Amino acid sequence: MATDRYPAKTRGFFALTALFALLVGCTAPEAEVARDAAIETLRNTPQGELVGYEADSGAFVYLGIPFAQPPQGNLRWRAPRAPQPWEGQLLATEFKSPCPQYGSPLGGASEEFFGKPMGSEDCLYLNVYAPASDDNKPKPVMLWIHGGGNTIGQAGFYDGSVLAEAEDVVVVTTQYRMGPFGWFSHPAMGEGGNSLDGSGNYGTLDLIAALQWIAENIDAFGGDASNVTIFGESAGARNVFSLMLSPQAKGLFHRAISQSGGMRETSVATAQNFIDDEQPGSRFSSNEMLLKFLVNDGLADDRASAKLRLADMSHEDIASYLRSKDTWEVFNTYMQEPGLLGPQNPRVISDGLVISTGSPLELFADPSKFNAVPLLIGSNRDEPKIFMVFDENQTRRLFGLPLWPLDADAYNLEAELGALAWKLRGVDRPAQVIAEHGGRVFAYRWDWDEEGSAFGIIDVSELIGAAHGLEIPFVFGWWDLGSQTPLLFHEDNEKQRLELSRSMMSYWANFARTGDPGKGSSGELPRWQPWSNAAAGTRTLLLDTNSDQGIRMSSESVSLDDILSKLAAADVSDSQRCEAFERTFEDQSDAWREQHRKDFCA
Repeated sequence: MATDRYPAKTRGFFALTALFALLVGCTAPEAEVARDAAIETLRNTPQGELVGYEADSGAFVYLGIPFAQPPQGNLRWRAPRAPQPWEGQLLATEFKSPCPQYGSPLGGASEEFFGKPMGSEDCLYLNVYAPASDDNKPKPVMLWIHGGGNTIGQAGFYDGSVLAEAEDVVVVTTQYRMGPFGWFSHPAMGEGGNSLDGSGNYGTLDLIAALQWIAENIDAFGGDASNVTIFGESAGARNVFSLMLSPQAKGLFHRAISQSGGMRETSVATAQNFIDDEQPGSRFSSNEMLLKFLVNDGLADDRASAKLRLADMSHEDIASYLRSKDTWEVFNTYMQEPGLLGPQNPRVISDGLVISTGSPLELFADPSKFNAVPLLIGSNRDEPKIFMVFDENQTRRLFGLPLWPLDADAYNLEAELGALAWKLRGVDRPAQVIAEHGGRVFAYRWDWDEEGSAFGIIDVSELIGAAHGLEIPFVFGWWDLGSQTPLLFHEDNEKQRLELSRSMMSYWANFARTGDPGKGSSGELPRWQPWSNAAAGTRTLLLDTNSDQGIRMSSESVSLDDILSKLAAADVSDSQRCEAFERTFEDQSDAWREQHRKDFCA
């Protein structure tokens, strides 16, 4: 499908976002396996023998390892099945296909795929980065879950080799089904299968299958299956929360790290029902999409006749019909209303089997109702700026390239409010609840904004700052972003940037090792203290370079009243205040928004 399915301003978004591909991570080097390296990296797993290669960092790398059978044909919209053993020796030196998605720079696609279908349903593969150390001491394992709205992204755009070798941990990056193949809840899908097949949470089940693969195989790579940390960013961080709320994942991981995440689950009714049911479903619910499929296929003239035809179909008929459809026929139907992050299908469904039912905060208040493991959680100071910078209503542009904010005060206010709201829902609220009920939580805020200027006219530090996703390279210690690297990472910020990165890797790894980031694995960093609900207690570690206040603890916390008060006191126009309200509180309930809208929107 051609890129012109997107409007002009969206194509401008694609063009510039390509400059900031680190939102999804970093590309791995090409593998050249020498004979001696093949011998040195030879590993024997229950599935069979495989060989990898040695990265520049010295770590051993194994790419494209199957952790489940391809979820195609009759296995589409079913729980993942255990992988089959392979014959001979697997050369694990190349990434496998990403899961189906429409190519986006936000998902790590190359420019040739922007706006086009890419990937394959045969995509359930993971990658292992293991330290070369042969001290026979089991290493902590860190499973990275990529972001991308649960609709785009791929494991191959994150290189774990530097983190693995520098911190003596085993890093695993995994893929999982996304979009309508990852989350699709309909009673027919469980027909002729097991109870998990009908869950609808196939992407979540894929992550659980990756954890099960780790439990059974990771010792072959020096990893300790009894010490596994899940970590992810954005949607990947939301999936971290989902695994904490999944009874099926119990015992498979022992620590959790959420980077710029949040908690958002969907009810079964929303995921399944028609929009005109007594309990209305989403416009993209499974039954609404079935009606679209029937009309598109000429099996019904309109929605009403499609509904009658669907009523005459058995569950077996529905399942067979859906599984017979071409991959891109499914995606194209969802993408009739295109979005930058792909299909808008309901995701992460509270089905009571894979995801516990109930409010996440209520579940977190009872350690017996979730996988209560030590939690490291945080957000970035300027989260929304990476999205705001591409909004033509907020930045002056030249040939699609943003130059500066149209109104710097309004721009920075909205960024501040949005970041505070993100911190409230993704960090402070869960930390408060878990800590109140005896859990151990470590919170951070990432403040690095030393990009400087680009092309002599663009103040990247103001436009982007400490935006969403930019902390990822600091956690992985990997900076090679190709020709675009100098826009963000350059000689002027290198020394202190690398120091901050080493500190973050040290904290993250020590947390993976012990459940407490402490003073980092080096034992020389400022003590990261756990979240305290006490009035004067310390709560959040602020992460920044020594030239900008450095790493230090803070007692700050955020409430909805704080954000509302800041908006009310801002020196901006009435229209700007209203726009900031609508964007900042879009995740609040309709009733709450209606109650407070009158205070900010005339």
